[in-house]
Amino acid sequence: MPSLKPKQVAALLNRSAGTIAREGEAPVRAMVIAAFRAHGIAADLEILPGAELRSAAERAMKQVLDRQLDAVIVGGGDGSIRSVASVLAGTGAPLGILPLGTLNHFAKDLGIPTTVEGAVRVIATETARSVDLGEVNGQIFINNSSIGVYPYMVFERERQRGRKRRSKWARMTLAGLRVLRNLPLFRLRIQVAGVSELVRSPCLFVGNNEYQLGLPSFGRRGRLDRGELCLYAAKAQNRFSLLRLGCRCILGSVDQERDLRILKAGTAEIGARRHWLLVATDGEIATMRSPLQFRSRPGALRVFAPAPGNR
Repeated sequence: MPSLKPKQVAALLNRSAGTIAREGEAPVRAMVIAAFRAHGIAADLEILPGAELRSAAERAMKQVLDRQLDAVIVGGGDGSIRSVASVLAGTGAPLGILPLGTLNHFAKDLGIPTTVEGAVRVIATETARSVDLGEVNGQIFINNSSIGVYPYMVFERERQRGRKRRSKWARMTLAGLRVLRNLPLFRLRIQVAGVSELVRSPCLFVGNNEYQLGLPSFGRRGRLDRGELCLYAAKAQNRFSLLRLGCRCILGSVDQERDLRILKAGTAEIGARRHWLLVATDGEIATMRSPLQFRSRPGALRVFAPAPGNR
């Protein structure tokens, strides 16, 4: 499968990505094409709605597998990357990333520069390497999946969309306050490595590999190729202790023993009394049937990125 010095690529950019929304389609298109040309790469570039990324990625993947293209490039945030990665998972088709979103967690954890020129340079000069993906009930995630407080906050934030002209962050803050007012507590049965454990928690977070909990790298992952899931269950039992935990997260002073129950495994089953659970995957929510079946997919995605020691 092509991966060294791609010459012809399909570049799929999400029209709603933060950079495009700020700077406009025409300037971003010109900047991306110029960056690829500077590195000797011809890009068949499309700027399209996020809902169309998956079907466009499927067409581009077939061209890569037929050796008509060398790689598929996605421009956007984590949601856009997840859409395309879901198509390319397990196929061997290499993925390039242009971090055009707001937060770009996956790109940053891979050591990909956040500028267009820097990201294209990585595509042109680095070898595509294999990284892990997570999966829950058949749905891929590149960063994390969670149940409890966070998906309820996202649900509440989206429910406010269109009511008033508030920013995404303002809506998320209001959503958080409303969810905390009626804090959900879940009785969960976690099964990993043949061991079953009961946990009572307002939120359970499942990472695609381990997240750092101390400064200066809080919330970052040093490796995405260990083939493991890392489960974090908050021990907080009321809104005040959860708020304290949130503050410690912001300050990077989380005490793993006091604040969290942490488990690591390649697979995990999460059961609850409820037959259906609201689940977030990389910031997008869906209702899934319990028990939730999580698994790591080691090396399922080939992506142009610096080797861990070269960042």
